[in-house]
Amino acid sequence: MNVGPQADPVASIAVLADDLTSAGDGAAPFRRAGHRAQVLLSPDAAAFDTAAAPALAGVIAVDLGSRLLDEPTAVITTARAAGAFAAADLLVKTVDSTLRGHVAAEVRAAHAASGRPAVVVAPAFPAEGRTTVQGVQYVHGVPVHETAFARDPAHPVSCSDLARLLPEADHLEPDRFGKLPELIERGGTFVCSAATDADLDHLVLSVPQAGDVLWVGSPGLAAALARLHSRTPAAALPGLPGARRPLVVAGSANPATRRQLNRLRERVDVAGVAVDGDPAAAVHALRSASAPVLVVHTPDGRRAAAPGSLTADLARAVRALVTGGPVDGLVLTGGETAVAVLEALRSEGIDLIDEPEPGVARGILLGPPRVPVLIKAGGFGDEGTLDRLCRLLMDGGSAT
Repeated sequence: MNVGPQADPVASIAVLADDLTSAGDGAAPFRRAGHRAQVLLSPDAAAFDTAAAPALAGVIAVDLGSRLLDEPTAVITTARAAGAFAAADLLVKTVDSTLRGHVAAEVRAAHAASGRPAVVVAPAFPAEGRTTVQGVQYVHGVPVHETAFARDPAHPVSCSDLARLLPEADHLEPDRFGKLPELIERGGTFVCSAATDADLDHLVLSVPQAGDVLWVGSPGLAAALARLHSRTPAAALPGLPGARRPLVVAGSANPATRRQLNRLRERVDVAGVAVDGDPAAAVHALRSASAPVLVVHTPDGRRAAAPGSLTADLARAVRALVTGGPVDGLVLTGGETAVAVLEALRSEGIDLIDEPEPGVARGILLGPPRVPVLIKAGGFGDEGTLDRLCRLLMDGGSAT
């Protein structure tokens, strides 16, 4: 999409995310716009190098892991990260487009630590049917608290109204975005409705100095910012080898992921196994399988288990299959699953290559093993998404 005249290019962009898929989603549009990008798995804010952060070039997207933390700890983690990366030319705090997590508390913490006088909050992600109308968040036209996200087993959503979440904020519809320059000069928090990508483009074009604000939003806002702040010449895109034995890892309990998993398992070239406890049996079954595409997932019917134990068992299976063969490429769905797998593989994150579909990050693992990986949020995509991503991983090639 062409948004008209380009702004002056920014040299450094920091994306602070509450989970790994959000970090990938927030960085991917900037990678597509020509910036080099890394997604780092660093949930401990104390590990940030505050001296080096101002010198960052390109995009650094950091997974704070704050969605899994209690609210006071999430606030501390977010504030330390925002302070560490306050010198970035463009500072973006991601929030989930369905408002899961500690949205209000993290926005306030990031604002206070960022040194920016104003916060622009725009959680709409029109490409995935997530829109903001009169300050209320919708998923395909239904208020988010009336959708399946209200029954999310880990992060149920109870409020769709941003005016209730952020009562201190001023609310702007798209026809009032022209007032933003004077409003930002006075400071404050501004919740901005958007139902289309054109609304988000209008929003970012209405802010004369992008570095004057803390930007808060989902991949929709990141994409609008990236369209305006493209890099010329673009950073080179590496080619990717096609994976001969891809492994699809599904740990998300989201119904969308389960539908995608069912579609994928219909393929005759797929061997799938559930991990339910000790992963040794699943690893043996998949190593013995003749099918070129391997799938490992948590049980379709969840058993009672200690928090995180199912995901940890899944990650142990993935580590065995990657480090001991035969897997040479990964598709990971679900933010908690992706974190657990990267930690099991002792990877610091990924070198980001592109965003082949909305909400999907494609890259190469940082550190051995340097295998290609696709990471998708659990609630994103249609029934054919995992099938397409698996085929993309097998095709390889350079980003387009």
